[in-house]
Amino acid sequence: MNMNQKVKAGYNVAAKNYSSEFRDQFKNEKHLAKLVEVLQPNSYILDVGCGAGKPIDSYLISKGMKVTGIDISEAQIELAKSYVSEANYEVRDMSELNDGEYQVDAVVSFYAIFHTPRENHAELLKKFKSFLKPDGYLLITMGASDWEGKEDNFCGSEMYWSHYGAEKNKELIEEAGFEIIFSEVDDAGGEKHLVILAKAK
Repeated sequence: MNMNQKVKAGYNVAAKNYSSEFRDQFKNEKHLAKLVEVLQPNSYILDVGCGAGKPIDSYLISKGMKVTGIDISEAQIELAKSYVSEANYEVRDMSELNDGEYQVDAVVSFYAIFHTPRENHAELLKKFKSFLKPDGYLLITMGASDWEGKEDNFCGSEMYWSHYGAEKNKELIEEAGFEIIFSEVDDAGGEKHLVILAKAK
């Protein structure tokens, strides 16, 4: 079982506990508001690693955006369909997406990329850029420090992480063809994450 399969299995077990007890610890409204400010009404947004759809997709829908969410976990997607019926959801592994498969105004990804092997992050970011229309936007969280490892009891399941530090992650985003508009290390929920808003060049 590779890392992605282990993450999928973990979130299928942890789905309800994560969405109800853990996910809302992270308050992302201020970052999402920055994205909404630069988008036109009715813009199309792809949420990669959407989880149960709350609070990210529900917020974006409330601001008049059109959202498609993808997640590796079937259990998370079932929850998302029930929680945020206005969005479209698919079970997908982000590592298996094809270049140009989507055409959207923005890609968002919160607390998801670092569940994939960090040596694949550069390619993944370039793939995200291929999904964007000209001058599209990227809003993502990545690791704030250099670390790989696992937790045996993450909302009742084993879970894996793999990420570089903040400076390396910003380099990867720029090398993928983005101009960084905003970045900060956020410690909402007691954990540190690098939050970046960037625009496709």
